[in-house]
Amino acid sequence: MDEDALIRAAQRGDVASFNQLVLAYQSQVYNVAYRIMGDQAAAADATQEAFLSAFSHIRDFRGGSFKSWLLRTVTNACYDALRYHKRRPAQSLELEDDDEHSLADVLPADDESPADAAERSDLRRFIARAALQLPPDQRITFVLSDVQGMSYEEIAELMNVSLGTVKSRLSRARARLRDALLAHEELLPDEFRQ
Repeated sequence: MDEDALIRAAQRGDVASFNQLVLAYQSQVYNVAYRIMGDQAAAADATQEAFLSAFSHIRDFRGGSFKSWLLRTVTNACYDALRYHKRRPAQSLELEDDDEHSLADVLPADDESPADAAERSDLRRFIARAALQLPPDQRITFVLSDVQGMSYEEIAELMNVSLGTVKSRLSRARARLRDALLAHEELLPDEFRQ
């Protein structure tokens, strides 16, 4: 896939080229949205909004990292959705399904027992729920850094903030998550308990 050629074609209005870009990035964009929103439907909506916005603004893309540009678009869509829901809170009529796991969450790795795999899964779910309690700016920074593995510089560019702001937000997010974990010490592996 020649990403630059696809971008240029999409900028000329070629929908098929844009669709190839969507296929290349849709899972990563959805993953970021899901980690920020914490809800499949909300993440799907934010992902759709992000790609619609990206398509309508593809001519404004001036080079650099297309991935970062897309992630900025989905981050903005998530911010908008979070602000909207804060102004107009609603309770879902659907039951939450806390038992939804990927195989990696459920099956033990080759070198771990089923009990260790279950503890790891519980800890992962707790961290994901605790991250949803973070303020949006800290949550997004945490997701981009510690879940997506982006560098501080990439996050600063993506969020249009200074490097110091990224470090500060991430430090606060990690401190809040650490405090939440310490309040539920039973979820921690033995070597991390006080």
